[in-house]
Amino acid sequence: MSIISTEQLGHSFNDNWLFKDLYFGLNKGDRVALVGINGSGKSTLLRILSGTIKPGLGKVVTERDLRIGYLEQDPQFTNQETISDFIYSIGNQRQQLIRKYEEAVNQAVQNEKLLNSLMDELSSANAWEYEFEIKTILGRMGIQNLEQKIATLSGGQRKRLALAKLLIDDPDVYLFDEPTNHLDIETIEWLESYMSSGQKTVLLITHDRYFLDHVSTRIIELDRGKLQNFNGKYSYYLEKKAEQSTAEDALFSKNSNLLKKELEWMRRQPKARTTKSKARIDSFYDLEEKTKNRNIKSSLELSVKVSRQGNKILELENISKSFNTKLIILDFSYTFKRGDRIGLAGKNGTGKSTLLNIITGLIKPENGKISVGETTVFGYYKQGGLEFKEDERVIDIVKNVAEYITMADGKNLTASQVLSHFLFPPAKQYGMANKLSGGEKKRLQLMRVLMQNPNYLILDEPTNDLDIETLNVLEDFLINFSGILILVSHDRYLIDRLTEQLFIFEGNGKIQIYNGNYTDYRLEQEESTKTAKVENQSVSVVTSENNKKKKLSFKEEKELSELELNIKTLEKEVEILTLELNSGISDHKKLTDIAGKIKKMKDQIEEQTLRWLELLE
Repeated sequence: MSIISTEQLGHSFNDNWLFKDLYFGLNKGDRVALVGINGSGKSTLLRILSGTIKPGLGKVVTERDLRIGYLEQDPQFTNQETISDFIYSIGNQRQQLIRKYEEAVNQAVQNEKLLNSLMDELSSANAWEYEFEIKTILGRMGIQNLEQKIATLSGGQRKRLALAKLLIDDPDVYLFDEPTNHLDIETIEWLESYMSSGQKTVLLITHDRYFLDHVSTRIIELDRGKLQNFNGKYSYYLEKKAEQSTAEDALFSKNSNLLKKELEWMRRQPKARTTKSKARIDSFYDLEEKTKNRNIKSSLELSVKVSRQGNKILELENISKSFNTKLIILDFSYTFKRGDRIGLAGKNGTGKSTLLNIITGLIKPENGKISVGETTVFGYYKQGGLEFKEDERVIDIVKNVAEYITMADGKNLTASQVLSHFLFPPAKQYGMANKLSGGEKKRLQLMRVLMQNPNYLILDEPTNDLDIETLNVLEDFLINFSGILILVSHDRYLIDRLTEQLFIFEGNGKIQIYNGNYTDYRLEQEESTKTAKVENQSVSVVTSENNKKKKLSFKEEKELSELELNIKTLEKEVEILTLELNSGISDHKKLTDIAGKIKKMKDQIEEQTLRWLELLE
């Protein structure tokens, strides 16, 4: 049974209907991805479901007291001054208790009486586990200073803060609009695991195909105002869409041939038509309408000419850079060569954008040497977005870069022709740039970069706000791009497909050079971790293997029995201590001691269980 659904839902902007008569429902535990091209109305549908805007037609029906959480593309913050104000809701008793406790703990001079009182209240409210979960989520999102003013946060920090708040509140229904934007890959992988656990009900919009495939179990496509359901993961959706496209192409070809014959018949008919032919005439107009309204998708022909590249491209020699005593890059060297396709990976704030700015000369390193080849032409797609004047037209923004662009086949295209290739019709070209959507601004920014005919292309998070269809076209272009490619992206699919080498930013200025793509790197990391665990835990196992006997000795059988008894005893003691921990003890030192004992006993259980398994085998 649906916990949230729509009835005859419709919405329009400026007399242009995005969709009409939508019937849609979410059951508890559904994890659904909403896909469709930019401008199809996906974000509008999420805003309607969240209650942010009212629909033009129809209504949204929800279960009684259903809590809906909504993460929008560009979160807005009102009436909250600090991060703490936003995270801890005034109406949530447990959150307010945790806030008071955290503030009391962080005081320079602690009030023991107040601390003991708050600890009693937290125990009574069973809030210790919740407090740990809040800390975990904030840590994952890189949120540390809870007293920081929200007004000082960047766009990426604001998005992460809004996401953290949504996860902390744990609503009945999660509505996500591009949740992976501004997250590093490690955090995205954690979020994947978090959203896939339990019976969470999720409706999400994302361009991240790995995230989409790992989290969602159903795909809904919004296309030309209609919803189509696909009961499967994203890979299943792609398979079915390919089948549909083949069938549509065949039908279109058949209708086109029939239309030609009918057109000839129409032209041969005398003016005074008989009643007998009226049905055929009506069929002609119906066929003409079907053929005319077929959804022919424009294609982005991103086949630009690449500037000639000499033998010397770019050399970095022992460069170092720090900000406010924080070391970002330390003693890094690399000589770029033809055909390099390099992905930059690492947590946010470890220096990826700093390296790009050093490469392009926007900032200078404190130490080291940079040598750029005479024929190297940079094309730098920045994460910050498109900068323009409020009164600038779209076509003027392009002409400021170049009046025309040389394509791979040697032809010259004017700025207007290039804009048309990038899906900007004349009405958009002569309109103001501040009227463009986020995805359209990204597309325009990318076009400006390519018009410089670069042979050294740097893309810093190019996937944000682009639909999957545009991303597929961009990937096809980049695969065939013959120059140097440097890519920073949280989109693992994009990095896997386009790069053959990684610069891994490990923090504290260290950059590791890895030969392979991101999936290769992660698999190697996992194997290394598993190997280390096995080596640490298998010293006694190896000894046992070397001295294997067909039957346990009397001494070993006795040890096996004792281990079984010891493990059961330890598990019972952990259970008793856990109950004591949650019994409302107010002594902070005693609480710490109990927690320490529990950890020590769990370590003993793990160690003795390994030995027990070894003897059992």
